[in-house]
Amino acid sequence: MAKTRVVLLIPTLDRSGAEKQCTLLAARLPRDQFDIHVVALTRGGPHADDLVAAGIPLTIIGKQFKFDPSSFWRLRRELKRLQPDILHTWLFAANSYGRLCASVIPQAKIVVSERCVDSWKAGWQLWLDRRLISRTDRLVGNSQAVVDFYRELGLPAEKLSCIPNGVDLSPDSSQVSDQASLRHELNVPVDAFVAGYVGRLARQKRVEDLIWAVETLRQIRTNLHLVLIGSGPEREKLEEFTRNVNCVENAHFLGHREDTPRFLKAMDVFCLASSFEGMSNSVMEAMAAGLPVIASDIPANRELVVHNETGFLCKLGDAVGYMQYLRRLIDEPGLGERLGVAGRERIRTLFSIQNMVDRYADLYRQLMGT
Repeated sequence: MAKTRVVLLIPTLDRSGAEKQCTLLAARLPRDQFDIHVVALTRGGPHADDLVAAGIPLTIIGKQFKFDPSSFWRLRRELKRLQPDILHTWLFAANSYGRLCASVIPQAKIVVSERCVDSWKAGWQLWLDRRLISRTDRLVGNSQAVVDFYRELGLPAEKLSCIPNGVDLSPDSSQVSDQASLRHELNVPVDAFVAGYVGRLARQKRVEDLIWAVETLRQIRTNLHLVLIGSGPEREKLEEFTRNVNCVENAHFLGHREDTPRFLKAMDVFCLASSFEGMSNSVMEAMAAGLPVIASDIPANRELVVHNETGFLCKLGDAVGYMQYLRRLIDEPGLGERLGVAGRERIRTLFSIQNMVDRYADLYRQLMGT
């Protein structure tokens, strides 16, 4: 039987959630069934090395502007050359360019990946999404919350699928460090209780709620620290906020790190206060590392965190709720470990990388009628 040629089209190969999932899928799809190519619309990035190591052909189109006619024609030529059976696009720019160029591959099935409840989209972007429904064979959301968002946008149910992200439970032996040495590296007391956050420092993430919770609880639990890994447009504002509430010595801004997973071991609990998400890779990686999670009670987080079983869910914007659950974890020995063990098992059974890859392979086969 001839292999199914799959082209994965994504804006960049930066070290971020969608890019990581795309790379994992490309590297692990069964080679005896699928001929895989990756096309980066704008640029490569750290995950390009992972693709090269896995022997996956990579093309970089070099898009420079939001509306770039020359890159549109380069992408058309590349798709015409590759003639994929399936074009699988990721994120708004690639989803749009890919479907607009699809006339040169009329035989191809078009799969679109949406990774977030995209309430940030402008009116013209939502209009374009609706216009391109007719050029979409299947839209895949990484959570039911994302699927529901696009159903409300007008996509028919038969064109929608939910395939959650996959997470590796095997630690990278080159990044394993003991907790004491990691905390020394962070200038955090070895005996501190450490709450952590990993992600963009953006308004959507409501990091101020976490800082408020930590600073309030720190008045009675003085050994509480907050570690923030990531960068973004809100960083300067958040650093100023910690100065204003006298939390500078207990809130640690690490910025963007390439070795984020090793710092999960320095934490006692992972926190996420976002107002909207798709399916948080950071939460999944924290659960895979055996950490309890305190997260905002929004649909996407409910699909990961089971309240009182793998962590706690707080009302959106409820800094007092985060404080109360942090206090429980500090004051009840063994609670965090019990929640963390349950969370890791939930990831192992429901959100493994192999499960993600198998479901995409099944979807491709279904679309091809094989």
